[in-house]
Amino acid sequence: MFVNKLLCTLALCCTAGIAVATPNIQHWQSASGAQVLFVEDHDIPMLDVAVSLPAGSRFDTSDKGGVAGLTQGLLDLGAEGLSEDAIATGMADIGAQLAGGLDQDRASLSLRTLSHAAEREQALSIMARVLQHPVFPEAILAREKTRLIAALKEAETRPESIAGRAFQRAVYGTHPYALQVSGEVASVEKIGVQDLNDFYRAHYNANRAVVAIMGDVTRVQAEAIAQQLTGELPASSEPVVLQEVAMHIPASELRIAHPASQSHILIGAPGMSRSDPDYFPLYVGNYILGGGGFVSRLMNEVREKRGLAYSVYSYFMPLKQPGVFQIGLQTKKEQADEALMLVRKTLAEFVAHGPTGKELIAAKQNIVGGFALRIDSNRKILDYLSIIGFYDLPLSYLDDFTGRVERVTALQIRDAFARHIHPEAMATVIVGAPQIEPKSAGVENK
Repeated sequence: MFVNKLLCTLALCCTAGIAVATPNIQHWQSASGAQVLFVEDHDIPMLDVAVSLPAGSRFDTSDKGGVAGLTQGLLDLGAEGLSEDAIATGMADIGAQLAGGLDQDRASLSLRTLSHAAEREQALSIMARVLQHPVFPEAILAREKTRLIAALKEAETRPESIAGRAFQRAVYGTHPYALQVSGEVASVEKIGVQDLNDFYRAHYNANRAVVAIMGDVTRVQAEAIAQQLTGELPASSEPVVLQEVAMHIPASELRIAHPASQSHILIGAPGMSRSDPDYFPLYVGNYILGGGGFVSRLMNEVREKRGLAYSVYSYFMPLKQPGVFQIGLQTKKEQADEALMLVRKTLAEFVAHGPTGKELIAAKQNIVGGFALRIDSNRKILDYLSIIGFYDLPLSYLDDFTGRVERVTALQIRDAFARHIHPEAMATVIVGAPQIEPKSAGVENK
C-alpha cells in the first residue's frame, strides 16, 4: 500500500512539473491592411502560410447557393499567366502543397513549402498569383459544376447527408447559416463566371484578410510575405453585416423515410459564438456530456449501459454568430424512439444539474493532459493562428487555454448550459425512422 501511494505521489509530481511551451505569436497589420500573425521557428526547414477571408457560405444567397464554394475551389485552377496545369506542376516540382478550405464564415488558401529561398519564392509567387489574380475559366467552371452536381445528387441518397441538410434548415430557418456550404443542385446549375467574379471582388478584400505564417523565416521575411500575398487583393470599405441568429427556436421533429438499416438522429439548436464569454464552461461541459468519447455521459448511458448505439456524440461549432450545438447518433430502426428518449433525458438532466465533481476532475485532467497534442505540429499551430486572427481572440489564447480550463467550476457549467441549451426547444431530425403520427404542432412527417 505504501509503495502504491508513493508511486501515485511521484506520478502526480512529475505531471505537475510538465509545462507545455506555447508559441510566441507576433502580430501586426500589413501595408495592405491585412492582419498578420507569425510564429518564427527554425527547427525544420519548412514554411506554412494561410490566408483567411470572410468569404464563407453565409455570404451566398438561396438562389445562388454554392458561389462561395466554387469561387474558393477555382482559385488554383487558373490565374493570370498561369494555367491549371502550370499551377499544379509549379507546386509539384518543388514539393509544395497548395490547399483551400471553406466553412460558413471563411474561405482560406494555405501553402506548405520548403523554406529554402528557391522553393519558397516559387511557391509564394504561385500562391500570390492564384489568390490575387484568379481568372475562373468558363470551361473549368462548367467541369467543376458537373462534378459538384454529381456529388450533390449522390449525397441526396445518403442518410447522413439528408439528415445534415435537414438539420441545418431546422436549426437556422432563414438565417444564412442554414445554407449548405456546397450549395444545392438547382442553385449550382445557375452559377456563372460573372457570379464568381462578383463574389471575389466583394469578399476577397485585403483589409479583411488574416495572414497566418508559421516556420523557418524571419520577421522581416514574414512582413514581405504577408504584403506579397495581400497587396493586390481588392479593397473594400463596406462593413461586413452579420445577421443575428435566433437563439430560441421552436421545438420540431422531422422524420424522413429511408431504406437504411439504421436510423440517423440529430438533435440540437444554436449554441455559441467564438467570442462567447461562456466558451470555456460550455467547452468543458460538452466534453463531459458527449465530446469526450468513451468517457462522456451520453456514451455511458446510451452505449455502455443499454447498447442502443455504437457511438453517440455532442459538440459545439462556434462561429462569428452562434454555431450549432449538435447531438448525433445512429441506432437500429426498431430502437430509435427508445434511444431518442434516452438522449433527451440525459441532456435534460445534465442541463438541470450539471456535472458531478468526479466527471469535472476527469474532464479537466484529460483536456489539460492532451493540450500538448493540439500544438505539436506547424500545421496545427498555423490553424490556431488563423482562428485567433479571424475571430479576434486574444494573442494569449494558447497561453491561457489550460488555465481557463482548470478554473471552470461545476456551477459555471450548469449556469452556462442553462443559458444556452434548452432541451424543450430543440430541432430533431430522424432519417430512416419508423413513421408515427404527429403528436403536436411542430412535429412533421415526410
